[in-house]
Amino acid sequence: MPMTNLRISLVQGATVWHDPAANREYYGGLLAPLHDTTDLVLLPETFTSGFSNEALDTAETMEGQTLAWMRTQAAKLGAAIAGSVHIRDGDGVYNRLLFVTPDGGVSHYDKRHLFRYAHEHERYAAGRDRLVVEWKGWRICPLVCYDLRFPVFSRNRYDVERPEALDYDLALYVANWPAARDHAWKTLLRARAIENLCYVAGLNRVGEDGNGIRYNGDSAVIDFLGHPVTECADMEVVTTSTLLGSELARHRQKFPAMLDGDRFELG
Repeated sequence: MPMTNLRISLVQGATVWHDPAANREYYGGLLAPLHDTTDLVLLPETFTSGFSNEALDTAETMEGQTLAWMRTQAAKLGAAIAGSVHIRDGDGVYNRLLFVTPDGGVSHYDKRHLFRYAHEHERYAAGRDRLVVEWKGWRICPLVCYDLRFPVFSRNRYDVERPEALDYDLALYVANWPAARDHAWKTLLRARAIENLCYVAGLNRVGEDGNGIRYNGDSAVIDFLGHPVTECADMEVVTTSTLLGSELARHRQKFPAMLDGDRFELG
């Protein structure tokens, strides 16, 4: 059965520093016009607080207000929503990406690669396992910011029994990626798409955070050849792109580079 198309919306906003309630209201306003016009919505990394090592005190649980808000928004829009939040779980606080569907279903991925340069690893717990979710006939691998620099973890592997079926069709990166390193952001999004024979969507924030760090946005949807489907400038913007399932399948059939990849197990 051929893959259907998938509509994906990038919500590139200026997250309010350390104010979850204000951010829920702000992003709710940006989401409202997307009702029945999209299949999947991306919000930035730590969209309720900004990227902060001092946000431990406002970390929520999986029974908190933000997950409830995401469920409400997904139901209103008729679309899945993904974004990361500081979540307290057991003895640790995780930078946790939540993937929420309109029926209230929740999958989550805990950021594996913590940003040592900003001491994230000293305050937050690291995840371990990669997540692949199925939505609208697509297999989707959601990741968080610094994960973009580690291609082994995101390697798209194939099943020897069905080599045409790769692990995933779309990789998501939600981020707070500073303007000082925007060239790396733009370059690595393209690299991940080309090497994994998949679409990649990268959603970054804009504005300046409470630490005085500037973010240029540069959110983008990249196709399996590394070409931009959508590129965002340095401003608040909500934009929707259509990913072409049949074109992705055709490219993989015509150029099956995955069959020549090395087999390995991730430690």
